Amino acid sequence: MTVAGRFLKRQAALLLVVFLSLLTFLAQYALRGLDDNRLTSWRWCFQDGTAATVFSWIAVGALLAYCLAVAAVRLRHRAVALFLLAFGMTCLFWREPEVILDASRYFTQAKHLEVYGIRYFLEEWGRGIEAWTDMPLVPFLYGLIFRAFGESRIVIQAFTSLLFALTCVLTYRVGCELWDEDTGFYGGAFLLGMPYLYSQTPLMLVDVASAFFLLFAVLTFLRALKRGGLSVLCAGAAIFLAFYSKYSTWPMLSVCAIAAFVFVLVEAGRERKKVILRTLLAAAISASLIGAVFLYKFGVFSDQIRLLIGYQKPGLGRWGESFTSTFLFQMHPFITLLALFSAVAALRKKDPRYVIVAWLVVLLVALQIRRSRYSIPVFPMLALSASYGLCRLRDARVRRCIVACVVTSSLAVAFFAYLPFLRGLSAVNIQRAGAFLNGLKGRDVEVFSLASADPVVDPSVNVPLLDIFTHKRILYDYRGGLPQKERERIAGSSLRFTVEYRNPKYYLPPPQQGKDPAVAVLSDTAMDVLPGYVSKRLEGYRQVKVFDGDEGIFRYRTCVRVFERVVSEAEGRAR
Repeated sequence: MTVAGRFLKRQAALLLVVFLSLLTFLAQYALRGLDDNRLTSWRWCFQDGTAATVFSWIAVGALLAYCLAVAAVRLRHRAVALFLLAFGMTCLFWREPEVILDASRYFTQAKHLEVYGIRYFLEEWGRGIEAWTDMPLVPFLYGLIFRAFGESRIVIQAFTSLLFALTCVLTYRVGCELWDEDTGFYGGAFLLGMPYLYSQTPLMLVDVASAFFLLFAVLTFLRALKRGGLSVLCAGAAIFLAFYSKYSTWPMLSVCAIAAFVFVLVEAGRERKKVILRTLLAAAISASLIGAVFLYKFGVFSDQIRLLIGYQKPGLGRWGESFTSTFLFQMHPFITLLALFSAVAALRKKDPRYVIVAWLVVLLVALQIRRSRYSIPVFPMLALSASYGLCRLRDARVRRCIVACVVTSSLAVAFFAYLPFLRGLSAVNIQRAGAFLNGLKGRDVEVFSLASADPVVDPSVNVPLLDIFTHKRILYDYRGGLPQKERERIAGSSLRFTVEYRNPKYYLPPPQQGKDPAVAVLSDTAMDVLPGYVSKRLEGYRQVKVFDGDEGIFRYRTCVRVFERVVSEAEGRAR
């Protein structure tokens, strides 16, 4: 083939990628009714002309991808580029409110450490500090951050963005350890092609952090198998951290056993004996660390495991989402298709190392983990499998164009569809109320939470969420709670933890509180009638602001009414 013929063939391939990128979005939009995600379903996110805006930006991104491919841009410092790109892109989403109620638990646990110290946290976690089915590592880290930098949501968001950016870098490093730099780099970049991750990174949850710790354990274990020495100690410590980041990482840590098995098969002679010895040493170190903590909190972990087996595991079938949603809408379909192609390519090539990255994806499907949020720790390995498939394509320009199209289109979906939708949820009322309270005089705000006639959650869970967004000292004395019948009904839902909420002592009014604090009333709607004890407390107060935006989709909603004391003319002159 002539030079001109090769040039035209390459241009045709690049234009085909661009065309397929645009066509993919149109197909997703047309089939959006299949997306049953419980937070960022395309059925909800694409309304009022959003699709036209997103499509326009996808077209711009596809044009940019074509130009980058033609220019044959090469990055010298790939890890640095991945880190900066990932961190910068997630910063765009810090305006998102706390849209998942689980954040209330993690904030409360972290604040206990901030207020009472590390020793109290270690002793009371699971007793005085309600742990539900949470692992202690991530709330412990959040508490340390609060203690060091002050109680600010933005420092937590910076931390989670940092962990996500490092996860992209770790994905790159794992790809390098198993294959080569291209596979690793494209794998790290593919993590930026999953719009769902942009909606999760700004939240005070543990899923992004658990993905980081799991992948860190995988990378250090791979290096321990190859190099030995200090890497074995690091691998043992990393597995320990991943173990206590989230319960869902327990079965996922089996990937280390798969990696050891693969390395024993591919290594020969004396190296095989070294690999076995390094595996046993890493396992012994991690088991010792894990066992020490487990024995210290044996009663807590036993209760949690019983709750997981008896309540959450059966409940996942009712609260789950389809794989169609996770693999075709919450990530770019190119990633899923390339991952499927990679399995065929690995079989043809008889590459045993592919089993390491494929294992977690197989485990996800086999265990029927049908919840996008619980699948996040698997996403890096899925990205690497897609990258493995991508690298089977010979033309580097085509590969770069595909990756750039995936990243730019996913960012467009997340920023112009997901973010506006999430900022329109009623959860934003708490975020805006917190900002408004920060502008009022005085240091205290007294909070009341009211339950509706047909509650979806115990409304007291909103108090820590308001605390996240305000610098005021919250005074809250929880009264009564829900009727037993309502508690039993909610106890069968995915929000059972809200009825087991216990008022932290640090919210109780101190002996010397600020004079005439502002009052915030949390309820379902602004039309809820105030009970007698609240009306009596508000004598001499006037309502100054109501935050009651409602997206009209979810049964659970929240409203915040803010009251200030009426100052008489005489008091005003005295001040």
